[in-house]
Formats: sequence, structure tokens, C-alpha cells
Amino acid sequence: MSTEYTTRLEDFGTRSLLTHAIMAVAFVGAILGGLFVDGQLGLVAFVSLLGFAAGAWVVQSIHSLGNARTDDTYTGILSVLLDTTGERTYRGLDTGRLARLLTLIAAVTAVSLLTAGQVLTGMLASIGIVAIGSVALITAMVGFLIALGSSYDASERKLAMEIDQNRDEGGAESFDDLSDTEDSVQ
Repeated sequence: MSTEYTTRLEDFGTRSLLTHAIMAVAFVGAILGGLFVDGQLGLVAFVSLLGFAAGAWVVQSIHSLGNARTDDTYTGILSVLLDTTGERTYRGLDTGRLARLLTLIAAVTAVSLLTAGQVLTGMLASIGIVAIGSVALITAMVGFLIALGSSYDASERKLAMEIDQNRDEGGAESFDDLSDTEDSVQ
């Protein structure tokens, strides 16, 4: 068995791009199936493909949250698609990443709700709306945690670089040097 394909998937950005492609195909299939396929087949296609895309979206969000704790410089699917290089510096919450995610969540949720309103009726419409809203809320919460974790990691890297720079210059005292002082008891 060739390990060439599995070796390519070791990079988080590649896995993320593949997962996003699968989600996009499933989401477009759900919308097209719901709007253009008549009867029960269209209903089943819409619900199942939208459910699959939503599940993959939540899983990708959680996978991204786990990646925030690594040394990987992955900054989002747009960076992979546009192939930007270099690490951006920012202070505070990574608002760019959070804004991109919230915009995507709003767009996908709006299209999903509008399509669900056309395809589903009665009790199924209510269940579909709650399910779509729940996925949007969970994804937004995980997105906030990803942005917060990314900001925290950036500040930790900056602090580590400053400590290393001070240590190389010889200007910082270590904790061992400070603990050698003697306290006298009177």
C-alpha cells in the first residue's frame, strides 16, 4: 500500500482543505436536492446531506480547536487557498479569524434556513430550524474558542521569544539566581 496519500494528509492545512471540500460538496448537494428534486427523494436528500455537512462542520471546528495548541502556523482555510506566507501578528482576540467564521456561519445558516423553509413543512420545519440553529451556535462557540486559543498561543510565542532574546543578551536573571538570597530572622 502506498503511503504517499497518507503522508500528504499529515499537514493540517491539507486535511482542512479536504474536509472543507467534502463539506462544500455535501452542502451544495443538499441545497440542489432540496430545491430541484421533487417528492420524498428531494426531502431525504436535503435532510441527509445537510445533516452530513453540519456534522462535518462541527467535527472540523473541533479539529481546528485541537490544532490551535500545536506549533502549526495554519491560520485558516482562506490562507491555504490563497497561499499566503508569513505569520501575522496581532494583539488580543484574533478578530479576523472570528469575523471570517461568523460571516461563513451566517451565510450558511441563512441559506440552510431559507431552503428548509421551502422544503420542510409542519413539525419537520420546526425541527429543522432548531437543528440548523444549534449547529450554527455550536460552530460559533467553537470558533470563538479557536480565535481565543490562537491569540493566546501567539502571545505565548511572543513571550517565549522575548525571554529567549533577554537570555541571549544576558540581561535577565534566572529564578535560581534570585533564590540564593538569605533571609535573616530577627
